[in-house]
Amino acid sequence: MKHRTLAMVLAAFVVSGCGLIDSGDGTGPKGKAQNVNMQQAGEQAEQILDATLAAIKPPVETRRGPSSDPICTDFKNDATGTGQVTRRRHVMTVISAERRGSFVGVVERYWKKQGYEITAVRPNKEQPAVFARTPEGFQITVDIGYKGQAFFSVMSPCVAESEVTVPPAEPFDPDSPEAEGLPYIKSPFWSANTPVPSSSPSGG
Repeated sequence: MKHRTLAMVLAAFVVSGCGLIDSGDGTGPKGKAQNVNMQQAGEQAEQILDATLAAIKPPVETRRGPSSDPICTDFKNDATGTGQVTRRRHVMTVISAERRGSFVGVVERYWKKQGYEITAVRPNKEQPAVFARTPEGFQITVDIGYKGQAFFSVMSPCVAESEVTVPPAEPFDPDSPEAEGLPYIKSPFWSANTPVPSSSPSGG
C-alpha cells in the first residue's frame, strides 16, 4: 500500500500544473475558460480514460483510482481560485516486464493518433511511462509503477469551480490482492514472459 501511494504521488507530481481551457470562441486569450466547470472537466477526464483503455487490445482489467479536486492557482493566467480535477485508473491485469514497453507503446501511439502532444517519455524497461497533453490542456499519464502495476491519470486544466460528482468505485474483497493495490489478473497476452511478436497488432 505504501509503494502504491508513492507511485500515485510521483505520477501526480510529474503531471501537475494547470492552464485554462481555451473557449474556442475567439472572445478571450488562449486558455480562457468559459462555461467549463469542474463537473464537466471531470466528465471529460473520464471520457479520455475510457477511450484510452478501449484502445488497448487485448483489453485489461481496471479499477477506478482515487479522484482529487484541488483548488488550482495560476497567477500567469490570472485564474486564482479556480478548480482542477484529477481522475485515475489502476490496471489490475499483470503486465509482464517483457511486455511493459509494448503496453505503454500502444497507449502512446493511440494518443498521437488523437493529436495529443507527447511531453515526456520514460524509456525504462521495468517502469516505463509516457506523459502527454491534449489540445484542451488535459495532462495524461500512463505509468508502470511498483510491482509492474500500470496507472493512468488525467489532470484537467484550471476550470470554474463547481460541485463535482465522482463515479463510484466498484466494491472489492478486502482480503484480495486488489486491496493491496497489486495487479493479480493474468492475461495470456499481457502477462506472457516473452516479448510481443513484431507481427502482433500490439507489437512495438
